[in-house]
Amino acid sequence: MVQDKRRQKIIIYTVGFLFLCNCLAWFAVWEISQPPLFEVVFFDVGQGDSALIKTAEGHQILIDGGPNDKVLEKLGGEMPFWDKTLDLVVLSHPEQDHMAGLLAVLENYKVSYILWTGVVRDTALFKEWQKALAKEQAQDRAVVKLASAGQKIVISPKSQIEILYPFENMAGKIMKDSNGSSIVCRLIYNKSSFLFTGDIGQPQEKEIVEKESGLLASSVLKVAHHGSRYSSFDDFLAAVSPAYAVISNGRDNSYGHPHLDVLARLTKFAITVLRTDHDGDIRFYNNL
Repeated sequence: MVQDKRRQKIIIYTVGFLFLCNCLAWFAVWEISQPPLFEVVFFDVGQGDSALIKTAEGHQILIDGGPNDKVLEKLGGEMPFWDKTLDLVVLSHPEQDHMAGLLAVLENYKVSYILWTGVVRDTALFKEWQKALAKEQAQDRAVVKLASAGQKIVISPKSQIEILYPFENMAGKIMKDSNGSSIVCRLIYNKSSFLFTGDIGQPQEKEIVEKESGLLASSVLKVAHHGSRYSSFDDFLAAVSPAYAVISNGRDNSYGHPHLDVLARLTKFAITVLRTDHDGDIRFYNNL
């Protein structure tokens, strides 16, 4: 009798296991059979920035990681459960609201390339970032590159990333506030383009307009510094001339982001505004 019950349990467990394997196999087939899309997803990570780029060829690029490990949940919802790889991770600048989540990403994902400016901060979190980079290099995991204007990253025949800022080599420069050193880059896919601006302010916007005005026009603008009143001025908005503006900010944040002045300027230029605090994750598919 005992042996019969044991045998029944074994049969039930075996059937259950095989059923689970079958479900997982069909899920994998369904994932693979989906038509390839080019997507840019601006994650709702609270008061911070994080965006995932997925190309039709299968490339996966993460720009910034937000203020905590919530980005892991977001990536898990966008990528198949068996896929723990990222082709490129970009840190626009080493402030907590952009960098903290990337520490969790490097612990949990195999990253091929890391791009950042090399700016130095005197914070405990930045020291953790340095340790993470050293570990990646010591274990021959990720190749670490420094960004500067003029670089082009060819992702596929249809898509590339152009680095527009900073204009100078920032490696080793000690900064109390690194917002103004943010990487500004333009993602191009066919006729669509996305401008990522980190947390730059008006001085950097003026510099970029003066030197790179012909390269700024973009379909989508990631609004600088979460909609701070000290960014997104008229000359810059006119040069970018986007159809959409994405503001990545937290609900009821203590900074008052986005500022009413910024919203008014965006409205003046007839730009459709999307906000992570109102809209959650913001997703763009293929061509706009």
